[in-house]
Formats: sequence, C-alpha cells, structure tokens
Amino acid sequence: MKQLSETWFAEGYIDFELKKYTLLAYLQQINKQFGENKLYPQLADLIFHYNNIVAFRENKKYLQEQFPKKLTGIQIEKLQVLYEQMIEDTELMQELEDIIYYAADTMKTTISSGAEIYEFVEGNLTISPVGLLPLDVQEGYFFLSAGKSKATRVYQYRLSIFEKHNEAFRSIKTTYVEILQRSMVNTYENIKYDLIRSRGHLPNPAVYSIETRLSFPVEETLLPVAKRSLVKYISVG
Repeated sequence: MKQLSETWFAEGYIDFELKKYTLLAYLQQINKQFGENKLYPQLADLIFHYNNIVAFRENKKYLQEQFPKKLTGIQIEKLQVLYEQMIEDTELMQELEDIIYYAADTMKTTISSGAEIYEFVEGNLTISPVGLLPLDVQEGYFFLSAGKSKATRVYQYRLSIFEKHNEAFRSIKTTYVEILQRSMVNTYENIKYDLIRSRGHLPNPAVYSIETRLSFPVEETLLPVAKRSLVKYISVG
C-alpha cells in the first residue's frame, strides 16, 4: 500500500486539488482494506496522519514534541519555514488551510469506519483467566481462538509501562509460540501445564484465553484488537 509521508500536505506544490487527489488515493486503499475487515497497520497509520493534521492546524507553530519518534528535525524545520511563508503569503495560507480542514474532516470519516469494525470485534471478545493467576500478571501467555475452529494460537506476552507527555501508558509485546488443537483432553488448562513444563523460564505464568465467534483476519484485526483488549482487561482487573 502506498503510504503518505509525514508532511505530505506541506510538500511540493501547495494546491488544493492536487493534495485532495493524493489524500483520496490514499484513503481509497485504506477503505479497501477496511472492506476486507483488515484494520492494521492501516488504522494506526491513518490515526497518526489525522493527529498530525490536527496538531498542525491548531498550532501556529508546529510542536516538535508532538511526534518525536516520527518526524525528523528536517521535517520540523520545513513545517516551521512554511508557517513563516504563510504569514507573508495570504493566498498560500488560505490554500493550505483549505487542504488541512478538508483532510481532517475526510480522514475523520474513514477513521470512524475503522473504529466501528474495531468496536464490533472488541465487543465480541471474551477474556478469561486460565487457572489461578499469580500476583504478577505482567508476563505470561494468552490463547487466541476464533470462529468454530478448535485451533488455538498461543502467544507469550509481556507488559511494560512507558511515559509520554508526562502520562504513563501500558504497552504489550507479544511473541508467537505455536498453534495447538483443543479437545476434551487437550483443554486450556492442559495446554497451560504443557507450556509450563516445556518452557521453564516462566514457572508460574499468568495465562488468559481470548475467544470470539468471529472469523476475522487474525494478523490484521483479531490479534491487534485482542492485544489491546488484554492490556485493558489486566489494567482494570
């Protein structure tokens, strides 16, 4: 999928129709993926660009700390120079503002479409602990099962906390382990005990099952939503 650059709206020739075409071509690809119920990485990328546009619109000087991991010093300098040009060029200012307002409104509509899919998937997930949980639940495993299949995807997870703009956030890192078939004999509890025996570095892990009746794409939708839902579940509970 062709990506937008971080400063696409401020690059090259500042022309409303040209930038509108660039944006709509990008959103057409996004909507095609959403039509196939594939959320990621498209949704995260789109939200970044939306936040980028809004931050530029709401600040008369672009704040470097807004996206320190995505924008380089050269890109920040380019945007600051552009603002200086806007102050001196009323016509350029109006053209860029038209682009920004149109882009923000159009992106917001597409984000809403992706958010509806996300919320539907999240609302159809059931998360349950497997056996007794240890006091420390920051590291362990989760089992992901979808549809009518007995296939169970096993992932190891680890939670961590990072700070951004003086706020603390939880992040989750996952590692795929294997796919196993559940049965009356090979239950979640048995899978848990087999993991403990075969992977001795986690002798007392927290283990959760994440189930859904849905059959959405795993890598692009179910797994990302499951990971975020698990973080929320552990944080609340």
